[in-house]
Amino acid sequence: MDNVYIKGTGSYAPENVVKNDFFDAIGSSDEWIYSKLGIKERRISTGEVTSDLAYKAGLKAIENANLTVDDIDLIIVATTTPDRPAPSCACFVQDKLKAHKAVAFDVSAVCSGALFSIAIGVQFVKTGMYKNVLVIGADTFSSIIDWERRDAVFFGDGAGALVLSATKEDKGFIDFNLHSDGEGKEHFTVLAGGSENPATAQTVANKMHYFKMNGKEVYDTATKVVPISINEILAKNNLTIDAVDFMLPHQPSIRILKEIAEKVNLPFEKVKTNMDRYANTSGGTVPIILDEVHRNNEFNTGDILLFAAVGAGWTWGTALYKW
Repeated sequence: MDNVYIKGTGSYAPENVVKNDFFDAIGSSDEWIYSKLGIKERRISTGEVTSDLAYKAGLKAIENANLTVDDIDLIIVATTTPDRPAPSCACFVQDKLKAHKAVAFDVSAVCSGALFSIAIGVQFVKTGMYKNVLVIGADTFSSIIDWERRDAVFFGDGAGALVLSATKEDKGFIDFNLHSDGEGKEHFTVLAGGSENPATAQTVANKMHYFKMNGKEVYDTATKVVPISINEILAKNNLTIDAVDFMLPHQPSIRILKEIAEKVNLPFEKVKTNMDRYANTSGGTVPIILDEVHRNNEFNTGDILLFAAVGAGWTWGTALYKW
């Protein structure tokens, strides 16, 4: 089988910038947010929906790959905040792109969604079923944030995208290591809006359509399971942490990423971050940081990239890639 590589990347975030001082009114502060989370500001939509962000990021990725929308065979959108419960956000994106030849569907794995979607897309290309797969991670978490709670500081809106294609060259995805644990389902959740708690006046009044997060459990789980996944994928592929040139992680908080790096003995200068400017964009995090580093021409031929993410579910995983 051919290798599968990243042919193009793109990203997009709303123009509206919300700085940390906005949260003074709910008892937080710029000093606390930046020191604990590494966040200085985030982008918040003022009318754009998730498919708008995804469409703009996806179009940039297609253009960066020197393709047209007619070349795209499959669109996978990783999102927790689709435009509607039905149809899929991917179908909205397909229509906006006018990529009518493409199959389109969503993946729900919250902050791990983009990594899971990449893994899925790679299989379609590797088997030869599809030639060019557009993977997009996009979220407008501002639509499910209770702005009166202190955990409103964590999230921002944004989208990142990449095109996966086949190659016979010595580059592309090496391996994936993916995991899920449904026992953690209550630690980050949106309680209403599904079949368990359909939307009613009461669910709205009780703010059950906003996300609920157990911050301590998120921190403890992320700093436990991600280092294990990193060590597993490196060992399976006979690599050491010294072989990794860049780690492109989900952007949960600077403290989480520093502890993960410390546990696997990865120098933190190899860990790429942008939560200072975007906060946590959930499904958008991994492809946005990928696009930024790519467009800054920081990758060299032969570099080994380590992708890592952890999200609600629990879901988590890692991937290795040769540039």
